[in-house]
This record gives sequence, structure tokens and C-alpha cells, in this order.
Amino acid sequence: MLKFILNNEDVGTTLPPGMPLLDFIRYHQHLTGTKTGCNEGDCGACTILAGELKQGVLVYRAWTSCLTPLGNAHGKHIVTIEGINMLPALNPIQQAMADNCATQCGFCTPGFVMSLAGFCLDRKTPDAENAIAAIDGNICRCTGYKSIERAAGTVAKLLIDRNGEEPAIFAAGQQILPEYFAGVKERLKRLIMSLNGELNPSPDSHPIFVGGGTDLYVQQPETIQEQPIRFLLGQELLKGITREDNRCVLGASVTVNDLLESSVMRNWFPALGNYLKLVSSTPIRNMATIAGNFVNASPIGDMTIFFLALDTILELSDGHTVRTLPLRDFYKGYKQLNKTPEEYITRCWFELPGDSTGFNFEKVSKRTHLDIASVNSAVSITMAANLIREIRISAGGVGPVPLMLTDTAAFLTGKAPGTATIKQACAIAQLEITPISDTRGTAEYKRLLLEQLIKAHFITLFPTLQVERLL
Repeated sequence: MLKFILNNEDVGTTLPPGMPLLDFIRYHQHLTGTKTGCNEGDCGACTILAGELKQGVLVYRAWTSCLTPLGNAHGKHIVTIEGINMLPALNPIQQAMADNCATQCGFCTPGFVMSLAGFCLDRKTPDAENAIAAIDGNICRCTGYKSIERAAGTVAKLLIDRNGEEPAIFAAGQQILPEYFAGVKERLKRLIMSLNGELNPSPDSHPIFVGGGTDLYVQQPETIQEQPIRFLLGQELLKGITREDNRCVLGASVTVNDLLESSVMRNWFPALGNYLKLVSSTPIRNMATIAGNFVNASPIGDMTIFFLALDTILELSDGHTVRTLPLRDFYKGYKQLNKTPEEYITRCWFELPGDSTGFNFEKVSKRTHLDIASVNSAVSITMAANLIREIRISAGGVGPVPLMLTDTAAFLTGKAPGTATIKQACAIAQLEITPISDTRGTAEYKRLLLEQLIKAHFITLFPTLQVERLL
């Protein structure tokens, strides 16, 4: 049986764990404030909060419930808009939206309010910039956003005096959110003690593997509901980011925002925040796992392109045997993987870059947030005596699989990064790619984009290059 806390109520259900959480909330619990919008994680109208204990710390994250399997709610605190109401008055977040005229038709408003409630329960610096970033997964077609941004700034001011206090305790004590939030941590401890093992079927039932579900529930939501599922997102053995000697080791269920919060990742990749803000939106980054991105096998998977340039190694298990292979060898063709149906990724690792190594990630999409790439690329360059000793360039959106530009890298190895050399490398890259025209751009446009992104890598990593001559 699935067990979790829904708002202020303890819930148990035997409904199919592959059911979208949104459907459970609306059609079985009749909590209709959570809206059905795009069913693809794009609009944010279905935003809820998921609270869980991580190493004894209560952590809340905004999720899009349309892409969340009901099974991923197991052992957590799920909060809908009804769960933060403080009737008969509005809570301060809702009041900020009203005072700033930040709602018109109102359909999207619950999602914005929930994202801002998630900001109030987060440990990030409580300033207007982070408040606005928290709503990057919500779309409004009425207001033009400026009024919503002003409301977000108002909400940020509510947290000025928090001073390191537990966010849920502070929010409850200041009556920003209902009082019951102050007791959720202890309730979750008791709930977890009552759970009997992992919520997973027998391996003999040939289950499908589900992490965050952010792509599976877009592509095949009906099919998934009818199959046995092995849930990976909540498995502790598949979490964590650690440094082991000179390797960075990541559990398969690490999410994109886990990367952003990792001291190991931020220490070795100072521009990580700039890279990852280009990856979808806050709710999706809270759910999407790196292994899920790899297995999805999209030719433009952002995390796949990122980790390809780091020469990442995968560890796979079928429950009996374990093997490793480079991520670059994982793709055999479009959506074809070098793995059996019984295998799943357990962890991955890469060598941490040294002082002589530079890394950069670039992405072009039609909009900054909530969009997939037209073309993306990453590069890792190690220098020795002003020459390129080793280089790896990955590229997405320009072939049927995520690509490593091996010929381009071979040409650049041993050379100084000058203007003429880079232009010639771009010409070689054109021979390695086979883009097609689709909704994200024509083949000719994608060829131009990749050339510009390769140049952007070098301009970023070698600021002394004469940019005007390179472009």
C-alpha cells in the first residue's frame, strides 16, 4: 500500500502506483485547486510540493504533478493549494498576488502560489531574485508577468527575519503557511518507520524502471499505468554525490537540482548555476534524474551532452551482475541503448578536472526556460604549454544520438587555440554531423548553431581570443 501525508491528512491507497499524482489529487481526493493544463510539465498549473526527509533534514521541492507517478509520493508530504489555505483569510503569499494584481483569469494562479510556497520552504537566500527563479516553471497568458514578479518580491520580504531558522518552522510561526507544517517533520519520521520495505514489484514481473518520470509521462502515460513499475527516485542507494579520490561519483537518482546543490559539483564547476538554469525549469529540475536523461536517449538531452564531455562512466546492474561502460558507448542508434531490458543504471562517475582543464556548456532553445534545445554542446579542454593536450566536444540536436565530435577533437589536439584553427575545427565538425529539419529548426540552422556554439566555447575559455576575427 502507498502511504503518504496529503496536506494535513494521512493517506493510504492501493490504487495503481503508476497513476499520475495529478489524477489521484483531482479525481480521487477531489482537490480541484490543482489544475490540469498541458500534461507535459510545461505550464505549471499542476504544481504541488513534495516534502521528504533527507539525512534527517526536511526538504520541500516543487513538482509538476502531471508527470509524477503516484508511487513517487510514497513516504512523503504532498501539499496542494488546499493544504496551504488559511481560511477565511488569504495566506500572505495569496495576499501578495492579490495586492499586486498578479492574477486575471486565475487558472494558473494556484501553480504560482505553490511555487512561491516552495520558495518559502527552501533554504536558498530569501531575496527577490530567488523568488522569481522559483516561478520559472509557471506560465501565465494574462498578466505579462511583471505583476507576478512584484508579488514574488513581496513574498521574499516575508522571509527577511528567518536568519537560518528551519523554513517550515519559520513559515508556520510567522503564519505564512498553516501551523501544521511545524509538525510535519516528526510525522514523516513516524511514517517512514511504519513503511515495509521498498515499493517495488518482483523482478520476475519484468517491471519498467521509473525515476522522476519527466519524459515517460509525456511520451506514454497510459501505457505506464498498466505495467509493473520499479521506482528508482526514492531509493537511497541510488542517491548522493561524493568525491572518491579524484573521481566524482553520482547516484543514478541524483536530480538536476541535486547537482546544483552539491558542494563537489559547484567547487569544480563554478559556472554550474549558469549551465543548469538553461535546463527546463525548477519543478522539472527537482524531479528529473541524470540516469533518466541518459536512458531517455534523446539526441538533445542536456545532461547527456554535459556528462559526455566529461567522459563519464556508467555502472549498470540487472540485479545479479554489474558492468561498466563509457557513456559515449551507450547509444547504438536513435533511441537504441547498449543495455538489456533488465538492466538499469546504478551510478556513474567522471574524473574531476584539474587546474589546467576548462569546461563549458552551451544551449540554444526558443525560450530560456521550459524548453528543449535546438542544439546544445559541451567541451572539456586540458592545456599544456599553451597547447591543447586533450579535448572532448559533445553535441546534441545534430544527429540521431548524442554525439562526440571525435574527428574535431583529434584535429584540435596538440594545437594552440587560435582563430584560424578554431574556424578549421568548425569546418571539420560540419562533416561529423547529420542534422535534420524539424520543429526546432532547419538542418542548415542547426549547422550554423553548432559552429557558433563551438566558437562560444573557445571565447568563454580563452577570453584573449580576438572575438571579432573569430565571428
